[in-house]
Formats: sequence, C-alpha cells, structure tokens
Amino acid sequence: MHNHLVAALDIGGTKIAGALVDGRGQILVRTQAPTPAKEDGDTVMDAVRTVLADLAADPRWERTTAVGIGSAGPVDASDGTVSPVNVPGWRDYPLVGRVRDAVGGLPVTLVGDGVAMTAAEHWRGAARGYDNALCMVVSTGVGGGLVLGGVLRAGPTGNAGHIGHISVDLDGDSCPCGSRGCVERIASGPNIARRALADGWLPGPDGDATAAAVAASARSGDPVATASFERAAQALAAGIAATATLVEIDIAVIGGGVAGAGEVLFAPLRRALRDYATLSFVQQLKVAPALMGNDAGLVGAAAAASLGEPGGAAAVVSS
Repeated sequence: MHNHLVAALDIGGTKIAGALVDGRGQILVRTQAPTPAKEDGDTVMDAVRTVLADLAADPRWERTTAVGIGSAGPVDASDGTVSPVNVPGWRDYPLVGRVRDAVGGLPVTLVGDGVAMTAAEHWRGAARGYDNALCMVVSTGVGGGLVLGGVLRAGPTGNAGHIGHISVDLDGDSCPCGSRGCVERIASGPNIARRALADGWLPGPDGDATAAAVAASARSGDPVATASFERAAQALAAGIAATATLVEIDIAVIGGGVAGAGEVLFAPLRRALRDYATLSFVQQLKVAPALMGNDAGLVGAAAAASLGEPGGAAAVVSS
C-alpha cells in the first residue's frame, strides 16, 4: 500500500497552515503560524520555516516525499515565485527555491489557492466523480481552478481558471487588477457589502457591515441586501456560463465565505444561470456548494504535489 506522505502548505494573508497528508487525502498532522503580512519578505519566510519545522518534528516526516504549496496570488509556478496582493513583502519572491532548501531538496509544487481548492474538491469534495469541473473560492477575492478530462489543469503559471478576473460588465467599475467589470469587483464579499451600503443598507446595532451581515439581512427580507446578493449571483452566473461554454464543464462548485450565505446566494445564482447558460451543451450544468471547508487548501496542495506519484492523489484526481 502506498505509504508516502506529502507536506502541504496553505499560505494566506492571515495564516500559514501546514499539514502532513496521506495518499487518501487524510490530514495526519497539522500546524499553523500567523502570517507577518506587514513585515519584509524574509520575515514572512521565517514563519513558513517555523511551520515546516513543526511538521518535520513529527516522526512521520521521514515518509514525506514531496511538498505542495497553495498560495494566495498571483503565483508563477513556472518561475517558482509568488506575489500575494495582501503580503507586500513578497513580490516575485522565490518561494519554491526557499522551501526546497528548507526541506532538504524534496520536490516542491506551487499552485494558486483557487487551483488548490479545486484539486481538493475534485479529489474528496463536491466535484468528485466529475471529469470536467470549475471550482471557485468566493471570499475577499474570487479565484478558481479547472479540472478538464479528469485532470487538474493548473496552467503554465499555476493560475488557470482564475474566473474572478473575467470581465462581465464592459462598462463596470475599475478593478484593482487593471481591468473593468470583473466578477470579483461585483461578487466578492467586500464588494457585496460596499454595494449594499451605497444603496442604503444599514448595518445592525453591532455595526457589522460584512457580506455575512448583508446575507443575514437578506434572509430577513431586506430588499437592498437581497438585491446586492442577486447582483453578485448574476455576475457569478455570467462568469460560470462563459467558462462552461468555452470548455464544457459539468459542475461549478463554490466555496469561500460568501458561499456561506447559502440559498441567499445559490437560489438567485441558479436562476441567473438559466439566463446565461443557454446553449444545449451547457443547459445541464450543475452548481453546488463546496464540501472541503478550511481543509481545502491543504488537501488540494497535497493533491497537486502528488500528481504523477504511483498510488498517490493522481490516482484519485484523474479518476
């Protein structure tokens, strides 16, 4: 039986999580450290080394054959560098090389966090059993990844499937990415809240003005809150339908904090999808909530690193 483990890292602006993951996608050991996001790049790397050292202290580390990294982006897997928007000390930072040095030369695989989530959902989550899938993270930003023909398609730089920066409103607001009318600019949590506030929605006595609070108001029937989620759902539907028309996906899986709104998001999303996914070969497209939760980044990073290992995650990811 395959006995190798993968060391997985899930790197974001708030925390750096680490785990040892087996060939079935089970997390055997986990640890994490805060991300010193406002510090210089080497200080952030020191936090990564701390997480790796915690994992290496476990006796099962000797079974580790590879390291997988899912990182906030942009990432460039071809160069092994990362430039997370919310970690300013890392700009074209040579993360793969630094991690490889820290783990004694083990092979290291880097993908964007949306691609990692996709690998996890296809391996063990809502997209399992589907050969063609789009998986999305809808949270502070909007990211994603693709499985086509049963295989994770990360692309040359590890960013393929980044649906958040498909333009769905040609005359829409400028996006920080430099484009205009992007899915992220309409459907991300902060933009759902921004639009609701601009249209007259008022937070409750606690002052909570997050997308989660807007969702709570929508459940209570607030028309402004409801309209903001319907607009987000329309943007997501347009982006999903465009992707489905281009590459013929069978399912779109949506995770992240905004997906926690439940039917406040999914009901208008399914309605809007009927208006956009109109061609015969995309009319049966399914939309489902993600199942992997907070473990998606770690399990997906392990899956990405295991691709091609006999008996490893590739056997599941490609099934």
